[in-house]
Amino acid sequence: MARWPGGQDHTGVEPYWELTFDADGDVDTAQRERLLSGTERESVTDLLVFAHGWNNDKGDARKLYRRFFAPCPRLAAAEVRLGYVGVLWPAVRFPDEPIPDFDPSTATAAAPGPPGAPVLDAATRQALDRAFPGHGPTIDRIAGLLEERSDVPSRVYEFGRLVRELVSLRETSPARNLGEDTGAGEPAMLTDDAVQVCEVLAAARADTGQPELLGGPRKRVWNGAHELLRQGTYFAMKRRAGAVGQLGLGPAIGLLTADVPGVRVHLIGHSFGARLVSYALRGMPADVRAVKSVTLLQGAFSHYAFAERLPHDRSRGGALHGVQRRIDGPLVSCYSRHDDALGRLYPLASKLTGDSTSFLNLWERWGAVGYDGIRAVDGAKRIRLGEAIPAKGCVSVDVASVVRRGGPPAGAHSDVCHEELARAVFAAGRIATV
Repeated sequence: MARWPGGQDHTGVEPYWELTFDADGDVDTAQRERLLSGTERESVTDLLVFAHGWNNDKGDARKLYRRFFAPCPRLAAAEVRLGYVGVLWPAVRFPDEPIPDFDPSTATAAAPGPPGAPVLDAATRQALDRAFPGHGPTIDRIAGLLEERSDVPSRVYEFGRLVRELVSLRETSPARNLGEDTGAGEPAMLTDDAVQVCEVLAAARADTGQPELLGGPRKRVWNGAHELLRQGTYFAMKRRAGAVGQLGLGPAIGLLTADVPGVRVHLIGHSFGARLVSYALRGMPADVRAVKSVTLLQGAFSHYAFAERLPHDRSRGGALHGVQRRIDGPLVSCYSRHDDALGRLYPLASKLTGDSTSFLNLWERWGAVGYDGIRAVDGAKRIRLGEAIPAKGCVSVDVASVVRRGGPPAGAHSDVCHEELARAVFAAGRIATV
């Protein structure tokens, strides 16, 4: 029987497998084979497949899976034989981001550094090195500029250029064609006037409760520059999630259902992991009908992704329009108005064209599906947590009653380990005891 990594026996959340993907969506083939053979050997009827968001460390991702999966065995109907899959993919988590496994009220706050200390600390640099191998000199220069905090505008412009260089893709990368919901080309935060962009990002973070961003002009600009680095890497991770989903997880599901035809698959994704599992639907073979439910937890991608026609451009639809028809069951988006990371910072990073100091209808056009649910889809339902989930179609579930805790900068965005949300997954997949 499969066990959690490290030899620990986590009774009640077995059998468990992992699927590890690289930045281009290539899977660890040995892990995939263990999943295929193990699912059949263990007579699994329903497979819960969870994709993390911006956790870079495998240990953090495993803690998230362990905690979310903990109540699942007792929620399943008697005839259900559960299996569990943790998707691991290379995504940055800045060290000051809350980890979804921990209660923010009990987490130990990092001690502030001395005046003039580098903004880009050692842990962040290591995370960036892992996520962007081969870019060591660029990361070193970024760190130097953040430490210097020069008054010279040209240093800020250099910083913006380096961030763009860091997150740019090579010409042959498959992820270049998997960013439709981010619009054409690079987002404006990487191409507009760098000083203005940094000022706007600093103001946005201050508005979400960042008192350290209320200092003088130089301090605000360079703290905004740190946010530009964060948002630039998130843009890269968002684009990468599409590649991993469509080119990696989707085909793996196709192979699984060919080997074990009767297995029922339930996809779960948090943050950018929600985008990953959504793109996996596009990557499955056309005849696969094994996915019985998809649950998006605080999804960090466009609320118009599934729209047949975009309200601001009726000539085209969302990047994922129609993929919900690949599910033999509902597509459920759990959203919360308490998620400031998605409600404020995400739209700023998603703004694609025009002057970065003009934000008319910003949140309407660039809103996230985890902040206000699925938009512009005919027949989509909106319900509260605990209400009956429809058997088909797009469903937005208001989970603000439980997804509400956490401190800056991510706030409620990481507050997803609740039994009520696990119950929503089971209700969507029709595998609950009641």
